[in-house]
Formats: sequence, C-alpha cells, structure tokens
Amino acid sequence: MLSKSVVAVFFLIILLYGNLFIEVEGIGVNWGSQASHPLPPATVVRLLRENGIQKVKLFEADSQILRALSRSGIQVMVGIPNDLLAPIAGSVAVAERWVSQNVSAHVSSNGVDIRYVAVGNEPFLKSFNGTFESITLPALQNIQSALIKAGLASQVKVTVPLNADVYESASNLPSAGDFRAEIRDLMISIVKFLSDNQAPFTINIYPFISLYNDPHFPVEFAFFDGTGSPINDNGRIYDNVLDANYDTLVWSLQKNGFGNMSIIVGEVGWPTDGDKNANMQYARRYNQGFMNRQKAGRGTPMRPGPMDAYLFSLIDEDAKSIQPGNFERHWGIFYIDGQPKYQLSLGNGNGLVPAKGVRHMAKKWCVLAASANLQDPQLGPSVSYACDHADCTSLGYGSSCGSLNLAQNVSYAFNSYYQVSDQLDSACKFPGLSVITTNDPSVGSCKFKIMIKSDSSGSEASAPFTRSVAVLLLLWMCLYIVL
Repeated sequence: MLSKSVVAVFFLIILLYGNLFIEVEGIGVNWGSQASHPLPPATVVRLLRENGIQKVKLFEADSQILRALSRSGIQVMVGIPNDLLAPIAGSVAVAERWVSQNVSAHVSSNGVDIRYVAVGNEPFLKSFNGTFESITLPALQNIQSALIKAGLASQVKVTVPLNADVYESASNLPSAGDFRAEIRDLMISIVKFLSDNQAPFTINIYPFISLYNDPHFPVEFAFFDGTGSPINDNGRIYDNVLDANYDTLVWSLQKNGFGNMSIIVGEVGWPTDGDKNANMQYARRYNQGFMNRQKAGRGTPMRPGPMDAYLFSLIDEDAKSIQPGNFERHWGIFYIDGQPKYQLSLGNGNGLVPAKGVRHMAKKWCVLAASANLQDPQLGPSVSYACDHADCTSLGYGSSCGSLNLAQNVSYAFNSYYQVSDQLDSACKFPGLSVITTNDPSVGSCKFKIMIKSDSSGSEASAPFTRSVAVLLLLWMCLYIVL
C-alpha cells in the first residue's frame, strides 16, 4: 500500500496543477481562418488546450491546421466548403480522393481525432436561392460511401451544418415547428440518410441575427437571464430564444419520425463589434450565460441536459466577407492576436488564457497629416481604397469607433490599411494626406490596432504538451523521493 506521505504528495500535486486536467465538458469552438494575419496553427492549438477546449469545428480541410491538431486530444469536425459540393456530388471518385487526402491521411499518419465531416455550410440559406439544393444530398451520400470504403465510417460521421431557417413555426410556438415547406421533402430525405448512418443533425442558432434582422425583436428574450417575457407552449415555458428555436427543431424532427435524433449546435455566439447590438457587454452576457447553462447541465423543455455545441467563434477574422453585415469579422472570443476580449469562464472557474509568444509589429501608426486639407478631392477615394483593402467595420453606426470625427475616421482607415500591409512605408503614402506617427491615436474605446507579425510565435510549435509533461514529471519525482 502507498504510505500516507505518498498520498499527501499526490493530492498536493493535484491541488496545485489540477486545472490542467479540468476540461469543459463537451464544449467546442469554431476555428475560422479568414484572417489577413492568422496565428500559426500550433499557437492556436496551444490556445485551445490551455483553455480546456475539447472540440474544434473547421470550415475547410487546411492541412497545416490538421497537422497541428495531431495527437492534441482535440476532437475535430472538418468541413467541406459549398463550392466543392458540386464536384463531390458528381463523382464518387472525387469524394474518395477528398476523404483520402483530408481524412484518412490525417487519421492514420498524424493521429488527428476527426469525428465528423461537415458537408457544406448552411447550403439551404434562402439567400442562396436554391443553388445547392440539388447537390447537397448527393455530396453527403458520396462522402459517406468514401468513408465506408476507407474503413472510417464507424468513427467519422457525416453531417450538414444548417441554418435555423430550414424549419419554421406558423404560430411561433415550438410545438408548431416543421421543416420549411419548399424544402420539406429534401430535408426529410437528408434527415433519414443521417439517421440511417447514425449521424447527427447540425444546426446553427443565432439570437443576435434575430435581433439584427428585426428591430422589434425583444432584446431580453435573446439572453439567458430570464428577464424576457416567457412563451408558454402547452405548459412548456421558454424564457429565451435559443431554447425556443432548438425545440422548434426537435418538434420538426419528431413530427417526421426522428424524435430521438442527436443534435449538434454547430454555431452559437455573439459578435462584439460592427453593429449597435454587437458589443462587449452583450457578447459576454450571452456567451457567459450559455456557458453557465452548460455547466449547470440545463437543456431545453424538450431535451434536458447540456447541448453538444460549438461556440462561434474562437478568433476574429478580419478578411471575412461582410455581405451579411459588418459584425461578421467580430465573432471571436479572442482578438486576431489571441488576446481575450472580455472575461469569460468556459466552465473551469478560470478566465480565458491568452495566446503565448505572439509578436506585434512596431508601435507606429499611419494617420491623417496635420497639414492635410479635409476638402482635398483625393480624401474620399483614398479612404475608400484603404477600407476596400483592409478592415473598417468598426467605423459603422453604433460600432466601437462609430463616434469618431471626420479626421479620426480618415486616420482609422489609413491605419487599417497600413497595418494589414505589414507597416510598409509605401502603405502610408496617400498624397499630401498621411503621415506615420509613434503616438497612439486611439480614442477612448476605439483602438487603432497594431498588426501581429505573420510569423508570430513560431517557436511555440512544439509547446502544447510542455507544461503537462512537466507536471507529470514533477509528480513522478515526488513519488520517487517519498518511496
């Protein structure tokens, strides 16, 4: 038997370093890569691990990212972009080649724990006007066939991340939910195929979008504080839109014979900028409220228990399309440099841990010259050029920099272009208008950012396990000494 001193040492180590072994049960994040200066994949993997994140959802099969996830202990959902659906739907050979290159190779050789292949991303959005309706199911079937041929079908499941607009409720009560009339037959075919292959239904739910699209949407009903006016659906009480939306899906599945189907919430979150309702306070309130639910094991009236969910998103993406709105570049719980935006506990009692070893460029900014004439006819075209090639989404109405005056707006635009251009002198040569300064031009909560170096923290590539290994070695040494 172990002596009391050995046991005491063991528990001392656990008390001192126990947070290394605490992970957020089931929580995942979306890791997008549409950034002008993305962090190195190894740095992001370390960020995931140090924040106790167990699962990651990727929008495409980036080989560098997948290699970085090798033997990380992180479960992976790897995505197929919509523009690949047509070739995959049209050829089993193309599907087999995709699976071989992007799943089999990483599972067998690199030890990547791939659990799902996401076939497309919200392919039935109304804004797509039916573009992907005829090819999504064939693509899904061909990927499934390719996984079977590769001998991976038992461990890697197919799914299709869908927007919540694939179902509806005529009465706005969850119990009246059913799939959208014009795609109902298609949805039932997809659901049956997923069910036949023991695969989950993946849905993206965004209360923020409800608020963004409808100025009359009750704000408090978007959050989890119970301060909104509740909905009573035959005795089932809904005090927030996430629960009501989720259970509308549950009813849609149940009415069509799939009441026991597993559901993944593929995207859930709140942006921090780019709209009057996209701010730090609302984002923290929403995401912390969601995490508190998860930690408490609370589900919905129809599905008790924590959701299988992926926060959207991990890191801001300053090169993402803003067609849906300026907020699209600001969903991250971390800034582009891996620094936390606000205090958020993911369930282990601690706040967010920042990325390590990230290096920024020099503390200098490109701004409007004091001698510049605001009536200069080149001012407008210069600002337009800068914002077309950089990120000016924080300048919109209600955004973090929406109250700047004209000169400050111009400086913000010039600096955004200068930073995204790696602070090249040539990127701050707007004729007679711009100058480089070492004085921070930030105004209140409007921060004029400094870009990270594109090779940031390359030295961290082998670091994900360093601290964990050190703790295990310390534990072994203590036991050895006592024995």
